[in-house]
Amino acid sequence: MNIGGNKEAVIQVKDITNNEIGEDVPIWMNALPVMGWLDLMTGDSGSEKYNAKMQESTHIFLCDYFPLAYSGDEKEEIKITPGNSRIIVEGEIYEVTLYDDPMGLHEQLEIFLKFTGG
Repeated sequence: MNIGGNKEAVIQVKDITNNEIGEDVPIWMNALPVMGWLDLMTGDSGSEKYNAKMQESTHIFLCDYFPLAYSGDEKEEIKITPGNSRIIVEGEIYEVTLYDDPMGLHEQLEIFLKFTGG
């Protein structure tokens, strides 16, 4: 039975390229489209930090299981990790904090996120 979902998301992975003067510049490449459910876990929009109102929230994205790897431009398999990926949902950017395959059953993925902006 599939989880389905009501949100389309794209997992992006970070690659490094060089600019005109040889500096490393990160670029984000689309790796995998996924369909699932996005839910808020905690959130606040207080103004304690920097005397400015800032939204801070954590979310979870639930989706069907898929292997955490994709074939890059050179057709080499690239492992998707929290350190090299992010998720875009409806134009909003979320930092991935954890990929979890509950109990290793390969039935679903729980992707823990931190909202970073649009």
